[in-house]
Amino acid sequence: MALLDWRPDAPVEEPDMLLARILTSLAHAEAEQARSSVGLELLDFAQSRVPREGLGYVHSQRGLVLLRLGRQVEALRQLDVAVPLLARQDRVELARILLNRAVIHLSTGRVGAAREDARRSRELATRAGQEIIAAKALHNLGYCDFLTGDLPSALAVFAQVREQYAKVIPGFLPVLALDQARTLMAAGLCTEAGRILDENLALFRRQRLVQDYGEAELERARCEFDAGNIEEARRWARRAATAFRRRGTTSWLAKAQLMELRCDFARVGGGAGSARRGDALADRLTALGLRDEAEMASLLAVRAALAAGDVDSARSRAGSVTAPRRRMPVELRLMHRLAEAELAIADGRCHKGLERLRSGLLLLQTQRARLGDLDLLTGAAALGADLARTGLSTALVSGSPQVVFSWSERSRAQAFRHRRIRFTHDAETAEALVELRHLRDRIRTDPKEGRRHPELRERCGELERFIREKGWQQPGDGTATTTAGIRRIQAELGAAGLTMVVLIAVDGRVSCLVLRDGTVKLVPLCPYEVVAEAARRLRADLGVMAGRHRPAPLRRVIEKSVAMQLATLSNTLISPITALLGDAQGLVIVPTRNLSTIPWGLLPLLRGRPLVVAPSATVWLTAQHGRRENRMEDVPVLVAGPGLEYAETEVERIADLYPASRRLTGAAASVEATLAALNGAPLAHLAAHGYHERENVQFSRLDLSDGPLMAYDMQRLERAPGHVVLSSCDAGQTVVRPGDEVLGLASALLYTGSSTVVASLTRVPDDVAFRVMTAYHLRLIAGEPPGAALAVAAEGEMSTFICLGAG
Repeated sequence: MALLDWRPDAPVEEPDMLLARILTSLAHAEAEQARSSVGLELLDFAQSRVPREGLGYVHSQRGLVLLRLGRQVEALRQLDVAVPLLARQDRVELARILLNRAVIHLSTGRVGAAREDARRSRELATRAGQEIIAAKALHNLGYCDFLTGDLPSALAVFAQVREQYAKVIPGFLPVLALDQARTLMAAGLCTEAGRILDENLALFRRQRLVQDYGEAELERARCEFDAGNIEEARRWARRAATAFRRRGTTSWLAKAQLMELRCDFARVGGGAGSARRGDALADRLTALGLRDEAEMASLLAVRAALAAGDVDSARSRAGSVTAPRRRMPVELRLMHRLAEAELAIADGRCHKGLERLRSGLLLLQTQRARLGDLDLLTGAAALGADLARTGLSTALVSGSPQVVFSWSERSRAQAFRHRRIRFTHDAETAEALVELRHLRDRIRTDPKEGRRHPELRERCGELERFIREKGWQQPGDGTATTTAGIRRIQAELGAAGLTMVVLIAVDGRVSCLVLRDGTVKLVPLCPYEVVAEAARRLRADLGVMAGRHRPAPLRRVIEKSVAMQLATLSNTLISPITALLGDAQGLVIVPTRNLSTIPWGLLPLLRGRPLVVAPSATVWLTAQHGRRENRMEDVPVLVAGPGLEYAETEVERIADLYPASRRLTGAAASVEATLAALNGAPLAHLAAHGYHERENVQFSRLDLSDGPLMAYDMQRLERAPGHVVLSSCDAGQTVVRPGDEVLGLASALLYTGSSTVVASLTRVPDDVAFRVMTAYHLRLIAGEPPGAALAVAAEGEMSTFICLGAG
């Protein structure tokens, strides 16, 4: 600028294209450093000095600055002016303008227009050899997929963009990470999204990307909000609002204030003040062209008025809310259904309210059918948590056991309704799996090396993340089965002489349904936290008991605590329904939330009683049908992994009971050999060390001769094994996500189609596993069903083995 002898107060002489172009570039730099007023002034200077053929450049840059300030309406006007001015004279600049205009369309929900602009931008940039613009345009196309709900496609496109950014503009990788986090949040994976955001916040700060840093803070607030951490979400939202206020980005400030409002509503349940705040914010968002956010604010105002007991005011507000649009984000469409339902219920029209809630969950089911990966399928339930909770609560108030059962099935373990997609790995994923197995095996065989070289564990984490991200890109087939009606369940229970106990936790209390002899009874039980705390303590105590030898006094204390927790659970959950259970031949227990960790066979009132555990009544029915089709005359598979004292002895003893069995021991018990043997096997028994990875459940594993067999591997099976026994520690553990969606090694087998899985919920001493498992197979050979066989085999043992699925 000094070389051009330019001063802001210098008189305008002849137009100067070079000066104008420099000023436009400087304007963008100033605006990005939170000096937006200076940037806009520089653009005014540029416009006064630019020749006519350069006007398009100034309008283009002004549009970009206004876009970054969140003034979308003004930005769009500037870019609309710039497009025809540059259409013939500068194709590269046109590609850049179309790229930025696509961003505006995306921010205001006009996905079709955004996709067309991004497509044209990429085409022009590719022809001109402009790799950076082409990569950014592809990024926008991925975001179009995200907004239309095609999350696997969006994540696949973002993976391509990441490779391109790494080559041509690595400084943009944090911006891409922001959109990856948004996509994962849309699938209910808040923890993963939060991790990505945390990794990139420092990069935004280091690059002094003030706007992007604020957006990341706002998305961090959403993560915490979706995870139920409301105070933390509010703290992040306020930080983002402060950043946007300093920068002068009015539209982003309004978005941050919307998140604050949502947090306040979740904390205190709304009220007249919240309703007025929602109204005012909706007006402001509408004026800024943010119609989706304005709709969310209006719906919050409706719900706040309802929470305050002002039904008339809520009804009036609801009348002015725009009807849901087909292209509206799923989260917003679900909020529409929830507000409509709450209004109908407050009006005394509970049937109508439940219908709107069902409609919302059906919408979510349609969205979920587009997902092929189990991680995303189970995570998506979080999006419908409020709908499910309201439906269950309303059903319980109705007092109808049939209605409660229907809502219980509609609200839990919905991922099982989707047809399993068999994974086929590309070369990169196959190589990553080979390396991961090799490293895990190195660490297992030489734990000291793992401690000396922490980079080995770090590399394992990187490989697991890469494999997991590849899985997220797997599309679903768009179909889902229906939930089972109560009559079908009762008929199957009656034919088998079984009783079903369905546990339900809502509004802080536990109730249960008891289905027996064609009847169904609804029984209120206890506060949820009482049994949840007992279950937590029991699991911890059992883990300590199964560990290394403890001094006798300490062991007595632990045994006393175990007995106390078992008594608490038995007295609160089983005692009130003992008369209803009667002398049924067996029980089917459908637990909920943290109660899935309970070893039911250890409860005093259930000791010695045949029982099976299932994620839902529908899952049990499906497994029951599959068990009848399982041909036990086929060859059983017996596998012994390394490092277990009794593993090979256990397999040899069981092999004596099945003379035609296929045995894999020593080096022969490799991952690929085991998977091949498991494929379609009627019965499989695996005695191996087990590990439950709570933070990365799909990589829970069993140790085999050449590395771990992981839960992730089960998705590669063409045909599921019918009946699987996992004689190992922790193999029955699960992570229970919202909507009672379960993830773990044993549940992975149920997802693939196995009808019965026997596994332990905690660590189990090798000698106990040996005794229980050999006795179990003896009872199976005698013709007893799995649940009854396990009950007899485990009697007298402190065993946490459970029978999952059917039995």
